[in-house]
Amino acid sequence: MYTSKEGKIAALDMGDQWVGIALSDITRTLAKPFTTVPFADYKKEVSKLIVEQRPVTIIIGYPKTMRGTESEQTKKILTLHAELEKNFPETVFILWDERLSSKRAQTASPARTREEKLKSHAIAAAFILDSYLGYLAMQKNM
Repeated sequence: MYTSKEGKIAALDMGDQWVGIALSDITRTLAKPFTTVPFADYKKEVSKLIVEQRPVTIIIGYPKTMRGTESEQTKKILTLHAELEKNFPETVFILWDERLSSKRAQTASPARTREEKLKSHAIAAAFILDSYLGYLAMQKNM
C-alpha cells in the first residue's frame, strides 16, 4: 500500500451529493483541502485533477462501520473505486479508512453557511489524506 513514486497525492471523500478533494504538497508533508464538487461531476473533476495537478496516487475514503464491517456506503465506494481504476488506469487508487473524518471536519470547522458546508467535504478529504501521509512517513522511518 506504500506509494513509492515521488509526487503529489490527492484524496477523495465521496458522498452521495458531494465529493471533497484534498491535495498534498510535493513533499507529502501537508494535506490541504482543495475543492468540493457535485457527485454527478466527479469523473470529470478527477480527470481535470489528474491533468492539472498530476497526483501519483489518489486516496479514496473507505467508509467502514465503527465495527469494521461493510455498509451500503462501503459497497458503493467499492464500485466507484473499480470505476475509477477502469477509467484512469494510469493512476493508482488506494482505499483508505475514513472513519470519523467527516465528524472531525465538522468539529474542526463547524459549517454555518452553505459555502462552509461545501468546504467541510474538502476538509474531510484533507483529514483522510493527512492520515495516509502519516502512514507514509512512518513507513519511510522504519
